[in-house]
Amino acid sequence: MKIQGLVHKYGDHVDTDVIIPARYLNTADHKELAAHCMEDIDKEFVNKVKDGDIMVAGVNFGCGSSREHAPIAIKAAGVSCVIAKTFARIFYRNSLNIGLPILECPEACDNIEAGDEVSVDFDTGVITNVTKGMSYKAQPFPEFIQNIISKGGLLASLK
Repeated sequence: MKIQGLVHKYGDHVDTDVIIPARYLNTADHKELAAHCMEDIDKEFVNKVKDGDIMVAGVNFGCGSSREHAPIAIKAAGVSCVIAKTFARIFYRNSLNIGLPILECPEACDNIEAGDEVSVDFDTGVITNVTKGMSYKAQPFPEFIQNIISKGGLLASLK
């Protein structure tokens, strides 16, 4: 599986309260969550993001609470992949459970800028910054994890 999109870039320690503020957790509607994704750190995110775009961040992305709402909001906003230096473990697990592809690659995060066009080959783990003509190598997911992601998450893959 391969994807390609424009980058929205964020820093270190982006917590789940920034990804989807707690004041919106009273809804399970994915579109409503997406409408408020990242608004406390980037008010224009929901106006700029397009289906297939990629989010890039620093260390400990998704720290904070264990809410599944955070990766749901990101995915529902149209983001096709999150690349970070590291992820909070519960966010990592929640992302896989809902079928949001995520990759850890510090080198890519250091060199990719907001607005760059990036492609990701999930079979090989190769991240290519199309804008700069540079490639980076992340650890690809094993086939069974790729299957979970491609089917839309853990529950969908079990059906």
